[in-house]
Amino acid sequence: MHPPQPHEPYEPQEPSGTHEPYGTHEPYAPRSAHTAHTPHAPDPHPHPHPHHVPPVAVPRKARRPVVIALALPLLLALVAVGVDRFTAARVESRAAKAFQQGMRTSSAPEVHVHGFPVLTQIASGSLRDVDITARDIPADDSAGSLPVSELSLHLAGLTKSDDDRQARARSAEATARLTYPDLSDALGLEVSRGGRSDQLTAAVALPLGNSVTTTATVSADTGNRVAFKNFKVTGGLLAGAAEAVLDRAFEQPVRLRNIPDGLHLRSVTAAQGGLVARFSGTSVTFRAEATARSGDGG
Repeated sequence: MHPPQPHEPYEPQEPSGTHEPYGTHEPYAPRSAHTAHTPHAPDPHPHPHPHHVPPVAVPRKARRPVVIALALPLLLALVAVGVDRFTAARVESRAAKAFQQGMRTSSAPEVHVHGFPVLTQIASGSLRDVDITARDIPADDSAGSLPVSELSLHLAGLTKSDDDRQARARSAEATARLTYPDLSDALGLEVSRGGRSDQLTAAVALPLGNSVTTTATVSADTGNRVAFKNFKVTGGLLAGAAEAVLDRAFEQPVRLRNIPDGLHLRSVTAAQGGLVARFSGTSVTFRAEATARSGDGG
């Protein structure tokens, strides 16, 4: 066997190329999932989306004329309505005062002028529709005259004279209410509602505490009069004195004198609180100083 040969000592060789020394490279740092992402710098020349239309900014000064143009008609309309309502209120107040003077009522009636605008109606000289409600119209001085507890009027085509002393409606409808106590005072005996809408019940007191109860029909008569007919005894014994009282009370119709001229009585019904009389007419006249007393024609 050959004896082992001794090894030569290892000597590092010089690298053949020019390399950076070990350790001069920056260490590799792997990106972590939690590493913050640095945003890219905005593109100084962005490319718009092909379907996106950027809004056009309207200068503030350019908006003012548009706002004014939209608000001005609304403002003018509000002013016109206010002026028209003020004018209507003045017309209603003057009509109420004139009616109160003519009808001699203790309080001014309620007056409502309908239709808009009222200014054009005044300019034309005619109010299209007017409603008047008066209460406690007193009776005149004639015997047997009835006061009217409430009078409701609907007037169409109301005009006034040049001197403001008279007003005339082209047509009118009215409802008058007469209480049973007032009717009893006018007839001289106690009356109340009967069993039907056209019937009254009357009671006549007799001596010694006795009484007679009768019924009578109520209807409209010519000349704005309320007629009582067909009275019958329903209780008690009709004595001569009681018969005379009933004859005297129901013999003559009761005339409604405190109704504007031109209104004609069409019907009378007996309601719970009193008689309800309905009127209609054309060329109905109202006078400021004295009420026209209707009584002609039917």
